[in-house]
Amino acid sequence: MTPIEEARERLHRLVEEYAAAEDQLRALEANQFRVCIFGSARIRSDDPTYQTVRRLARALGEMGIDIVTGGGPGLMEAASIGVHEAKNPGRLAYGLPIELPALQEAANKHVDIKSEHRRFSSRLDEFMRLSHAVIVAPGGIGTLLELTYVWQLIQVRLIERRTIVLLQRSFWDGLIEWMRKEMLDRGFVGPGDFDWVHRVDTPAEALELIRVELERFTEAQRRRPGGEPEAEQAEKIAERLEEKAQEPRAQKPLPRMTAGEG
Repeated sequence: MTPIEEARERLHRLVEEYAAAEDQLRALEANQFRVCIFGSARIRSDDPTYQTVRRLARALGEMGIDIVTGGGPGLMEAASIGVHEAKNPGRLAYGLPIELPALQEAANKHVDIKSEHRRFSSRLDEFMRLSHAVIVAPGGIGTLLELTYVWQLIQVRLIERRTIVLLQRSFWDGLIEWMRKEMLDRGFVGPGDFDWVHRVDTPAEALELIRVELERFTEAQRRRPGGEPEAEQAEKIAERLEEKAQEPRAQKPLPRMTAGEG
């Protein structure tokens, strides 16, 4: 066997071990519903979008939901802070920071569980393993990568179907309409490929979509054989859902982003 063949064989074995470990982790972490929030690292705390994501994460925490982000600044920090402000102690902020040689981006101090990565590929896989629904706030190329990655995996059924919420219609409308005109009209995608993606303007709209996924998750947990702890957690979440359903849901639409905030 040549050195190149030996290296390829070793890499193949490592990939198989990685996949097995990932499956094991997925099973161990499957008892808690989590929402992944993607968005720009460049948006500052005085920006209205930052405050909107913070309020949204707080509301998710009050529904019994943990938050998963990239663990960095900007909207990732907003989500991590928000979930800790929830009137529901014990909710966690997961952070998946990445080492970038051309950019020093320290993890924010509000992350409870940190998992560092050196490659985008492993980081994206962990986002998908940990989460059951995805909210995509305004952002740049990194945010677009995260959106298209989860969308692609759902399309080809490499992960289970999950809701993708695009926060702020004015930011996303152009992309979706372009995809419909150029990709759909040419047959590069099918009409059903848009079924999982929902554009919203308010946190209340986002919460309604997440609520459906959470109810589906809690029902599945109740049916799991031997899953008494999971069923108990599901009951607590269901109770919190009922409480949230009685609260006012009026929200103002998100403001447009200004230039330079992507």
